[in-house]
Amino acid sequence: MKILLTNDDGIHAPGIVSLHSAIHDLGDVWTAAPLTVQSASGHGITYTDPLMVEQVQVTPDFGGMAVDGRPADCVKLAIRNLWPESFGEGARPDLTISGMNSGANAGINILYSGTVAAAIESAFLGVPSIAVSLYLRDRSKIQWDRAAAMARNVIGRILTTRDLDPHEVLNVNIPPVESPDAEMPPIRVVEMNAAPLKEGFERRISPAGQVYYWASGEGMQFTSTTSGSDVDALYSGNITVTPLSYMMTDDDRVLEWREALTD
Repeated sequence: MKILLTNDDGIHAPGIVSLHSAIHDLGDVWTAAPLTVQSASGHGITYTDPLMVEQVQVTPDFGGMAVDGRPADCVKLAIRNLWPESFGEGARPDLTISGMNSGANAGINILYSGTVAAAIESAFLGVPSIAVSLYLRDRSKIQWDRAAAMARNVIGRILTTRDLDPHEVLNVNIPPVESPDAEMPPIRVVEMNAAPLKEGFERRISPAGQVYYWASGEGMQFTSTTSGSDVDALYSGNITVTPLSYMMTDDDRVLEWREALTD
């Protein structure tokens, strides 16, 4: 199996380094990831600036193509150009894995996430994908390697269940892992929690007297949590798997509006 590995925290982030080490036994892993941190960049892409690309060696065992762009740029460029340039015309990966993100991508965060956007871009282009994120509770206690081993376990179970469809994307979240000996949590297949974040903006005054606003709030605090949702399951210490789709048509309302507006 040939795997494209990417992320949104940047190619130097500990999450992608640990995940690369954990999944290398699945096949040939080839990396194209952002040069710099692109958290919460969503599905943005670059049109007005060039996408500079360079080969970097992050550790003795991990390196790849650093793209000075956003996560969706990395996947689009990798599948369209970088992969066939490296492996031959018409070649493409069998699977894209995006992560492991520093912070959960559950609930409404799925829409903001560059990690998930990279996975969705891959599926849109016909390469199935898995996004992987780690819920952080105490950054000083993160056990990246153990969390990556858990992610490898989930990915392995996914891949042995059946072949993924070309346009299929799965969003995986790992609960906080704060011990190198942490046990493998249960896996729950769940829906996305549909509630806004508890957030706001602090009004401040700069030294020059200008008014500015600083985003406040924490990424896993929501106005409500639906029982059985991804957020609820993560709070309970489970690994969550949520199948996603990039098709945004509201099928339930198509007929209503067609009848109302079609001449």
